[in-house]
Amino acid sequence: MKKGLLIVGALVLLCTLVSAAFAGGLAVARLRGGRASQQPPAATLPAETAALPVDIEMPDVAPTATPVPTPVPQETLPDPGESSSDLRSPAETFDYELLQTVLELLEEQYYGDIPDGKELAYGAVRGMLTALGDPYTSFIDPEITAIINEDATGEFEGIGALVNMREDGYLEIASLIPGQPAEAAGVRAGDVVLAVGDQSLVGLGLYEAIGYIRGPAGTDAVLEIARAGETEPIVITVTRARIEMPIVESRMLEDDIAYLRLTEFDATAADRVESALAGLLQDEPKALIFDLRDNPGGWLNQAIGVADVFLDQGLVATQRDTQGGEQRFTSSTGDAGEAIPLVVLVNGGSASASEIVAGALQDRGRAILMGTQTLGKGSVQLPNNLDDGSQLRITIARWFTPNEQDLHNNGLAPDVEAPYPADTPVGEDPQLQQAVDYLIENGYEVR
Repeated sequence: MKKGLLIVGALVLLCTLVSAAFAGGLAVARLRGGRASQQPPAATLPAETAALPVDIEMPDVAPTATPVPTPVPQETLPDPGESSSDLRSPAETFDYELLQTVLELLEEQYYGDIPDGKELAYGAVRGMLTALGDPYTSFIDPEITAIINEDATGEFEGIGALVNMREDGYLEIASLIPGQPAEAAGVRAGDVVLAVGDQSLVGLGLYEAIGYIRGPAGTDAVLEIARAGETEPIVITVTRARIEMPIVESRMLEDDIAYLRLTEFDATAADRVESALAGLLQDEPKALIFDLRDNPGGWLNQAIGVADVFLDQGLVATQRDTQGGEQRFTSSTGDAGEAIPLVVLVNGGSASASEIVAGALQDRGRAILMGTQTLGKGSVQLPNNLDDGSQLRITIARWFTPNEQDLHNNGLAPDVEAPYPADTPVGEDPQLQQAVDYLIENGYEVR
């Protein structure tokens, strides 16, 4: 088994909007690519969130034989308040024989087809992780691991949409990538995807659902969709294509205000932000609006790099583990974005790496946050790449902002609340407009 890279966020693993771990938000992922359908509740506004690998490598650890304890002449009496099982590790008390007995009974008695041994083993692993009560510690099938690895490249073959898994188990279209097949075919943000072809997506995990929607460029994805205002599901056929994810969007707004949006922290995020900012600064803007809404997270080094673009020397974030270990990440002086007045837009889809950057800018007085409460994904996962191509992600630590805000399950409160009403007309962005108005009213200063 090889240990991989740390991940800052919900790699698009915010699979549910539960109020612990992937609490309160949604998982956002790129679409590339049965159970009985149920009529879902009316589609809601897209939720938001997700996380990608961080390039901090952990050393491989070679397996070792378990030593045989040397007999001790005298008897060691246990503490009266503890049972003997309390003194042993879970690996020592795990009932392997029970699992074997269950498997044998299934083979002897079950009426129906039994999955192969590997699928049963995967199911047992998932059940074991469920007992932890931490949705971020997760097991990922080889097929889904391959999807995650493709995510990191910034390109994929699919329909061109961002999705989230709602807390009720339905897959929702969070947003559409402009000019791509899903938009052209008539898919809308807020649509709930019930099935792809004959395969129901209801009740599946986020990546499992994505795996059915993805597929080679030129093939069709036949989507069964529940849409608000429609009494019956509708069917939309989308022809998949090769899609490059637009990680950065930048432009000049009216009144000499620059706008820069980052959609996720992929392996090139810091360089792309720095390049886009350099282009904007040529127009001599009076202020900058940095949009991190619906940004699910990404690579740790990119989060630190993006924060460094706007910060002089100082602390960006602190990582702490359960053993008391601590690692501090800092920024340095000399970057192009350290002086320009800055407003950062955030919402419930801003998670993980987004919260690290936004929290550092807020705590150090470099920017004001505007929008709504962020997701609160402040734990760190270590991906362990297993021999069969699957991956085990284990929560190993938590993040804290420079002022010791605990991000996990809390999120960041904006300095200025800016709602996004459900009835906002298409094409309008009240949060962005409020940021523009704020800057103009305050003489392009951040107070």
